[in-house]
Amino acid sequence: MIEDVIARLQAEIAELDHRVEGAGAFAEMMRAKRLPQHTPAAHVLPLGIAGRAADSSAGAFTQMLEETVGIILTIRDQGAMARRVLGDLRGFIFRIIEAIAGWGPTDSVGVFRFARGTLVSSSAGTFVYQMDFTIADQLRIF
Repeated sequence: MIEDVIARLQAEIAELDHRVEGAGAFAEMMRAKRLPQHTPAAHVLPLGIAGRAADSSAGAFTQMLEETVGIILTIRDQGAMARRVLGDLRGFIFRIIEAIAGWGPTDSVGVFRFARGTLVSSSAGTFVYQMDFTIADQLRIF
């Protein structure tokens, strides 16, 4: 699922091409206490899975799941592209929302819906914003 969201962002948001990574790169960045070298940049992280209604019959178990994925957007106030994005930050955020909301990986039961967006940090010329998306899926055990 994370890889699908990364590919979608790279394909749909030109400013993020080759600047979208997953949890491993994010963990390494946090360990090294550094920011992305080139921004805007995004990290896609799994935020959790919640179980919903379940059914068990005839040797089969099915349960609806809701998976939450977070996109951590980092923009440093340096470079022409980052300054353009910061100049229309709301528009940039909504382009990301429109790229993910209503879309789902081909092997998924549902499509993503936008859950929330929030400012994580804004200091020393760096802007960090988090967007959360949820998607319904189904667990099947036979």
